[in-house]
Amino acid sequence: MSEDTPSSSAAVTTGTAPEPGTAPDRGTVANGEEPLLELRNITKTYGRVDALTDVSFRVRKGEILGLLGDNGAGKSTLVKTMSGVVPPTSGTILWDGKPVQLNTRHDSTNLGIEVIYQDSGLVNSLTIARNIFLGREPCYPGGFMRQRYMRKVAAEILDEVVAIRGIDSPDKLVGSLSGGQRQAVAIARAVHFNRTLLVLDEPTSALAARATRALFEYLSTLRSRGLSSVLLTHDLFDAYRICDRFVVMSHGQVALEATREETSIEELTQTVSIS
Repeated sequence: MSEDTPSSSAAVTTGTAPEPGTAPDRGTVANGEEPLLELRNITKTYGRVDALTDVSFRVRKGEILGLLGDNGAGKSTLVKTMSGVVPPTSGTILWDGKPVQLNTRHDSTNLGIEVIYQDSGLVNSLTIARNIFLGREPCYPGGFMRQRYMRKVAAEILDEVVAIRGIDSPDKLVGSLSGGQRQAVAIARAVHFNRTLLVLDEPTSALAARATRALFEYLSTLRSRGLSSVLLTHDLFDAYRICDRFVVMSHGQVALEATREETSIEELTQTVSIS
């Protein structure tokens, strides 16, 4: 149905990938399965400033990873590296076990990586249908948009993929939606265009408790379908409720990597507070 399917056209590096770094890590890849995304010994420098130093971690298929840390810990730079906005100074990035180069946003999009920021990247004055296809509008040969097709597909997404409570029409303006509904529409757009890794930047910061629960239920459903998510948040309690594993950043380095079973909310809080 979609014309924007991910491909393997991102530039691939040559040679053998280096061994993973020695950052603290108590998690292992289940059943020997290759991680979906793996960063090995990533360093990013701006002049004499090291924004990231020898960072290594991975995102497994069908899991929710919590990326935690205080302001200035390096989370934003890491997300920009994962999304191709900021290429690393050194290190290796692997997708499905194969080295790739993420030098542009187009590279990461081709692989299936979608970053969803706090503002969701939606346009309030447009309908849900128009927002789902924003920037990817299907058109007839004469250049006119296929409005009926977009409404039909958006309706199917609302019925079968998202099932957003309180939304019964693709013609509703996004500006009339709640924060949780907006987040769900942004995620639905990414899923429709075959994204396999969602990176969510503080998705619950402006949500009420009920909307947060609904968002987490949706992410859990996507996880059961094999889609992976990286959740950036300052709310450690929210992260502990939904995430399978955690990576805590401190001063541009990995201070802790652990599964939910291997750590506790107290340890996560302490690691973030002393970083």
